[in-house]
Amino acid sequence: LKRLWLEGRTAEQIARELKNGISRSAVLGKVHRLGLSTGRPGRLSAASRPETPRARVERSGTRPVKRSATDAPALPAEPVPNLPSRGMTILTVKPGQCRWPYGDPADAGFSLCGRPVARGAFCAGHAAVGYRTPPGGAPSLLNLAGLA
Repeated sequence: LKRLWLEGRTAEQIARELKNGISRSAVLGKVHRLGLSTGRPGRLSAASRPETPRARVERSGTRPVKRSATDAPALPAEPVPNLPSRGMTILTVKPGQCRWPYGDPADAGFSLCGRPVARGAFCAGHAAVGYRTPPGGAPSLLNLAGLA
């Protein structure tokens, strides 16, 4: 392995030559453990390689406009409907019941809404808050998936 590596062979070539089901990764691991991975003769580093000429790309005078999150109009916060929790837990909520969380999951009083749902994870009141139409009428993921 040492001789082949110092001759400048690749790990793939060495693995093929050694056979016995040795993989390229196994060769590289052994090379690393033997401390052979640095200072290999016969290889040009990126700094010493001659630069290859590249075709020049013509660019237009305009540049794309960069926008930040602060440029987007703020959406008005909708209040969460005043629907009291039915005290469901993650273990007691059943399919077809709202999974809107109430409280902090780390607290003992944490619960889920539990009201009936027509479709999805939330009842109509919580779905109105949890799902929004994107600004500008862009299609939502639900619309694209044919679920809305």
